[in-house]
Amino acid sequence: MAIGSHHSANAGKDEWLTPPGILQALGAFDLDPCSPVNRPWPTAREHYTILDNGLKKPWFGRVWCNPPYGSATGIWLGRLADHGNGIALIFARTETEMFFSQVWTRAQAVLFIQGRLYFHHVTGEQAAANSGAPSVLVAYGSANVETLERCRIPGKLVKL
Repeated sequence: MAIGSHHSANAGKDEWLTPPGILQALGAFDLDPCSPVNRPWPTAREHYTILDNGLKKPWFGRVWCNPPYGSATGIWLGRLADHGNGIALIFARTETEMFFSQVWTRAQAVLFIQGRLYFHHVTGEQAAANSGAPSVLVAYGSANVETLERCRIPGKLVKL
């Protein structure tokens, strides 16, 4: 699976980009360690792609993490939790081992997004169908909790 992407068995591809409105609502990020190689808009000031292997490079500043969805998601969230300053966008699979180990016990807040997101293709075009699952923003660090409190993304904020 490509770094910075999302996998959908029905979609026939595995690269899905964060809707730009989500990024705009959350403010500037210093680093996106799992950015797609081709992107129609920046997700942070600096980007690591699959060509860089963002898990092996140093992380700095405020991090945006829209990790590959699947078995690797927990690894990315663990790295973000260790870093302690950033926001992740993942599916709200609240019952999974990964959610318990990397979100419930390590994050400071979660924002369950109302409705289902429409991700985008690398061309910038919005996907015709929604993501097929609910999404959640996960905050690590108190400044990122404050960002979720004031971002105006419709949903329910839960402080942990």
